[in-house]
Amino acid sequence: MADEPQAETLLTPAEVAALFRVNPKTVTRWARAGKITAIRTLGGHRRFPASEIRRCLEQAAAGEPV
Repeated sequence: MADEPQAETLLTPAEVAALFRVNPKTVTRWARAGKITAIRTLGGHRRFPASEIRRCLEQAAAGEPV
């Protein structure tokens, strides 16, 4: 069982918004515009891979646009 890949941690729009200090609607707009990758759940909700969000935060800290 140790060979199984670990599942990627997924964040909700509200969690991503808190990290960037923006409104959750802004995160949804970024996803629609293709600025960040969103995964859709079976219920149609957006979830964001934590690894990509960390990368985006690092870029924003370096002064690059999201």
